[in-house]
Amino acid sequence: MKMSRLTLYIFISLIAGIFVGWKFPEFGKQMQPLAHIFLNMIKMIIAPLLFSVVVTGIASHGNIKSLGKLGAKTLIWFASATSFALVIGLSVGLIFKPGKGFSTSISENMINTATVMASQNTHESAIDMIVNIFPTSIIKSMANGDLLQIVVFSIFFALAICAVGQKAKPVLDCVSSLSEIMFKFTQFVMNFAPIGVFGAISYTIAESGMGIMMNYAKIILSLYFALFLFLFVILNIACRIVGISVFSLLRAIREPAMLAFTTSTSEAALPQAMKIMENFGVSKNIVGFVMPTGYTFNLDGSTLYLALAMLFSLQIRDIEVSTFQLLFIMGTLMLTSKGIAGVPRVALVVLAGTLSSFGFPIIGVAILLGVDQILDMGRTTVNLIGNCIATVVIAKWENEFNYTKMELFNKQFKRTTREELRVYSNEILSRVSIEEHSQYGTTENKENV
Repeated sequence: MKMSRLTLYIFISLIAGIFVGWKFPEFGKQMQPLAHIFLNMIKMIIAPLLFSVVVTGIASHGNIKSLGKLGAKTLIWFASATSFALVIGLSVGLIFKPGKGFSTSISENMINTATVMASQNTHESAIDMIVNIFPTSIIKSMANGDLLQIVVFSIFFALAICAVGQKAKPVLDCVSSLSEIMFKFTQFVMNFAPIGVFGAISYTIAESGMGIMMNYAKIILSLYFALFLFLFVILNIACRIVGISVFSLLRAIREPAMLAFTTSTSEAALPQAMKIMENFGVSKNIVGFVMPTGYTFNLDGSTLYLALAMLFSLQIRDIEVSTFQLLFIMGTLMLTSKGIAGVPRVALVVLAGTLSSFGFPIIGVAILLGVDQILDMGRTTVNLIGNCIATVVIAKWENEFNYTKMELFNKQFKRTTREELRVYSNEILSRVSIEEHSQYGTTENKENV
């Protein structure tokens, strides 16, 4: 019941935020702290939750040999999914040509911001990236929110528990209890989600304005069409592999997806998404390994966006490139989107750096700055959904998908929906009854009501 009501409240907050940001922009801009507070609450959960889930999943599983196989299969799926996202973004960009005939004014400040972005170093060499996966201090990794370093530490910690054996059981029980506590903690924090969503959307609409939607309509529609196309295909592939209904998977991830969309950050939805996928039938060790790893290596929405934004930037200046050059650029984008630093507007930073490295003008980045928040909502949501889908596929690949658990999840959803309809109907009937007594009853009856 709580899940369905939370979705309703988030949706209401979304609509209210759009209205407030549109009609009362000054007030809407002042709502941004609400979003920051909620996101800070989410961030304080992620490190202990991730550590406890990964350790409990691997140590309880007990099969150390399967870990390497799990990692290989996960990277294969990530590479396949991001390659497909790149192809979709490239194809939509070539067909719809969102940059052709684009005309809008850009400020000098936007040009300066794009120039700064082009100078930022967000990508390391392959060797440096591998070295930096291993943390020097787990406390520092948790403080910085470096998910991959936390996962690596947690894996070694779990392997040590397995190696010690029975003597380590008290520690494993403690970590397992921590996992349950953090999931309950997450439920408490999620009660504030509608407030955070209202603040984020109010600020976004107030800052960008509704008129910007018309100026950037072609690039916005092109991106969202490409994202929907990617999800439609990848969801069908995943559901065919696993042998489940597309709608059941969509129902399962609807809340974290809406949260990622409204807050423009997949971190906000990570704790809830991990719990939901576990309840949906994916084993804990796969959820704990695949989802946080995917936040570095499986950014499907961002990869698709980079391909489309690159073509948009070239088309604005009528720059023609050969097929070989285009494929080389796309390959570069795919590599540079892996292991990138956690900086604001990182997709635009990568785009600016890539454009500069090939000698192309960065005016496209300056133009996209004006609508980046709206585009970020879509690509962030697809990043999250792509990682949820990955857990289902890898679980099936490892023969660790629990169909019985999934059926119970679906039945619970149906029971919840019917129960809420019954509760809402009773509430309406009760209110009608009270109003009738208030309208037609005596003064004494009104007081009794």
